[in-house]
Amino acid sequence: MAPYKQQASQRRWPIFGRSIAALVASTGLAAPHVGAQGVPPPITRVSMNDAVRLALERNQTLRGQRLTIDESKADETTAALKPNPGFSFEADGLPIFSPRTINTDFLRHDVTYNTTLNYTFERGGKRQKRTTVAEDTTEVTRRNVIDLERQLRFQAEQGFINALLAKSTLELAQQNLQSYSEVVELNRQRVTAGDLAQGDFYRISLQKLQFEQDLSAAQIGLVQAKASLRQLMGFETIADDFEIEGDLSFAPHTLDLEDLKRQAVENRPDVQAARVGVKLAQDAAALEQGNRARDLGGDVSYSHLGPDNVFGVGFSIDLPIHDRNQGNIARTEIAVRQAIETDTATRFMAITDVVNAFAGFTTNQKIVNLYESGYLDQARQSLEITTYVYQHGAGSLLDLLDAQRTYRETELAYRAALAAYMTSLRQLNFAVGRQVIP
Repeated sequence: MAPYKQQASQRRWPIFGRSIAALVASTGLAAPHVGAQGVPPPITRVSMNDAVRLALERNQTLRGQRLTIDESKADETTAALKPNPGFSFEADGLPIFSPRTINTDFLRHDVTYNTTLNYTFERGGKRQKRTTVAEDTTEVTRRNVIDLERQLRFQAEQGFINALLAKSTLELAQQNLQSYSEVVELNRQRVTAGDLAQGDFYRISLQKLQFEQDLSAAQIGLVQAKASLRQLMGFETIADDFEIEGDLSFAPHTLDLEDLKRQAVENRPDVQAARVGVKLAQDAAALEQGNRARDLGGDVSYSHLGPDNVFGVGFSIDLPIHDRNQGNIARTEIAVRQAIETDTATRFMAITDVVNAFAGFTTNQKIVNLYESGYLDQARQSLEITTYVYQHGAGSLLDLLDAQRTYRETELAYRAALAAYMTSLRQLNFAVGRQVIP
């Protein structure tokens, strides 16, 4: 009997397992596979183009701001609506305290019925002007959102360059530590051989602490730079340990300042928003002028009194004796002047931004050129020569430490100059409002 029971159990468990699997699948409790629809896998490697694309697609703040365009379009629908007609019905003469007297003949001959259909006729072109103001508001909102995209693009590029600088600084710190560790190990062997005093070795060994601190600071800097970049790209869609693709690089460019100014005035979305803001203010002033015209109310009525049927026609209108919308008209006229001043100030600000960005670009390009013209190689060759001389017993410890410090500071300054140059290129694009430099 035992073998039979065991076989029966083996037959029942697969059936039970399939049933459980079907139940789990039907209730949606099955574990989602990587890449399932609606659950994209986390991104593990990010380039600068990826950083910009992800920021524009997935940044929660920007996505929220884009919804304001839809809100403004909904206001366009509201502004274009015509007034609803009104309907009223009235029955007079019902003997509610003597309900027994109510019959068909009484309702037909003794009760008075009044029905009225009324409608408000808007004057002064209010509906068309309201619609125009709503459309202008939508256009201003759209331009402002595009300007937010411009700002976010620059923030993503700047954050990515900061991450590249942090990555490069970490690589330099690792190289410096490894190189100096080899110097320490070599001098340890010299102490063992009796060629170096123990006190001098301690001084060399203690200097290693500075390189270890540099490495720790570089590791923290990279973590912080990547976290800031991840926040811009949409935190939940990026892997915790994502990698940065790319390196600090230098490619010289020749640009014309006057052409950049012209492009900024034409392409900057904040300048365009200010320009449309002038039109919005002017259309709002026209709307208030239209609101000065009083709407006409018209009605058609029908009355049934006994055997008689009576039709009536009427109209009503406010008499603009006191309120002629003077306050709102004056306010919008002032708003037009304010919008014109804002438009002028925004154009001047765009030109100023271009001038400042261009100055930063030219200065940073000169600095990088200086490093690459020979200073960087000189620092590297000085360290190599000093290290070689010291290892062969012909140089002093102070010379070696000074060469190490000079090389370290020069390399760090060069990497910072590269990052500043790359940032200045993106800042030019930001100031102009378009990608003048890819």
